[in-house]
Formats: sequence, structure tokens, C-alpha cells
Amino acid sequence: MSRRTQIRIVMDEAAAARGREVSLDFPREWIEFTDPADDQHVVRADLTWLLSRWTCVFGSACHGIIAGRPQDGCCSHGAFFTDADDENRTKSAAARLTPETWQHYRRGFKNYTEMDTVDGAKPARRTATQSADGPCVFLNDADFAGGGGCALHAQALRDGVHPLTYKPDVCWQLPVRREQDWTKRPDGSKYLLSTLTEFDRRGWGPGGHDLDWWCTSSPDAHVGTEPMYRTYAPELVALIGQDAYDELARLCDVRLRSPLAAPHPATVAAEAARAPQKRAGRGPAAPTHGSNL
Repeated sequence: MSRRTQIRIVMDEAAAARGREVSLDFPREWIEFTDPADDQHVVRADLTWLLSRWTCVFGSACHGIIAGRPQDGCCSHGAFFTDADDENRTKSAAARLTPETWQHYRRGFKNYTEMDTVDGAKPARRTATQSADGPCVFLNDADFAGGGGCALHAQALRDGVHPLTYKPDVCWQLPVRREQDWTKRPDGSKYLLSTLTEFDRRGWGPGGHDLDWWCTSSPDAHVGTEPMYRTYAPELVALIGQDAYDELARLCDVRLRSPLAAPHPATVAAEAARAPQKRAGRGPAAPTHGSNL
């Protein structure tokens, strides 16, 4: 099979997958509660998202965000840093990499990062790309001897720590969207409201609609064996704190005992697609969160 034919097949599969994506607008169930450890912190959580069966399918069913480049996953562009702590954490992690573990090895923070702008206006630093239109500099090719996927992710696993301790914030938070706002009650008191929901196409701004494929809306990625609030527990703890997560998990456990009034339509579609295979006794094993992305 020629290279051109292979690319055409990949692009056709991605186009078909995008056609299966569900609408961005559908009913959602929410829960709101006060953080047991801080009465000035309130968590508002999207149960439709957190009880979905989304899971990272990088390296298996991922079609990538750019046509014809499924091997990139969502690493086709550099990752913007959120603050100095984010930069310093990534810098420390990158210092642990070698040419044997990082295919596109570069020494020095300024050599593997570059300045860009957010929305074409605000200057911001991000991880560099391999070339002008290439993927993130930390992305190893699938056939790289040191291991494919994110070099930072792989190093964290080698060091026995969770990948969120080495990767830029945006990389490990996806596809959860956290928004935080100080909110005033009618009596004048204030509290910090942390909202947890799905980072869908619109989370990227207007350009999100141009992504060739996006996993949160795709039944192809709603094939996890456990609901998201369990598989994404370390990330959720990092976002809202251990005590708040424990309460969130308790409430999710309670809600899981009865059918959701507003389940995620991509999870529903994925389960419907698997039903005939299960009846035939040949259902594929579902991947679990934790791919090397």
C-alpha cells in the first residue's frame, strides 16, 4: 500500500469519526457543594461529564486534531504555560530527559520554548514545536527507540510519579475545564466558585471548531471501563483539593446508583455501538485512562 493511500485511509477514517461527534449542546446535570476543608470554596461540577466514560485513546482510536496526523493526538501545537510555577515545573522535568528518552532533545529552557501570543494579542510563552508546522517538541514519534508519545509523560512514569507533576498545566488538565471566580452572595459575603466541566471544542475559542476531530464529543473516546471522576481522580484532586474531591466522589457514587437524567450523548452512542458486539460475544477491550500523551 502506498504512502498516499495510507494517508487517504487515515483521513477518511477521521472524517467519518468527526461525523459521529455529538452536538455541543445537550442537557447536563450539575451538583454544587461546599468544600469540607474551606467554607469559602464552593465546587460546581458537571455530573454529565464526570460520570461519562470518556478516556484518553491516544495511540489507539485517537484521530488527532489536524487532518492526516493522528499520531500527534492533541500535541500538534505548543502548550501555553499558565504561570511561572508551570514553567518551572516543566523546566525541572525536562532536565531529567536525555537524547535517549527525548527524540527532539534540546538543552535549555529558551531552546525548547518560544514566545507566542494568546488570541493574537497577549504575549505568552509556550513549548516550542519541532518545526514551523510540526507538533510539540516533546512529542516522540511512535517508533522512537526511547518510546513514543510525550517525553515528559514517559519520564514521569519511569520516575514513578503521576504525569501531572511533569507536564504543563494545560496538558494534564485536558479535557477537564476548570473556571474559578470569586462570587458575591446576596448578603455580601464572597466565595470562590470552582466550576468543573467538559473542555469541548469551544474551550479552544473560535479556532476549536476548526479542529479536524475532538475527543470529548466523540463516541470513539467514550469507551472507558470506569466513569471519569474515578479515572481522572489525581487530576481532579490537583484542581480542587483532596477534601473537595472526596466529597465530589461520594456524591458521584450516590448519583451513579441510578440512571442519569442527562447522560453524555457520546457515552450513550458508544454503548449503543458496542451492544451488538457484546451480544455476539466479541466486544473489544476498552482502553483505560493513562496513555502516553
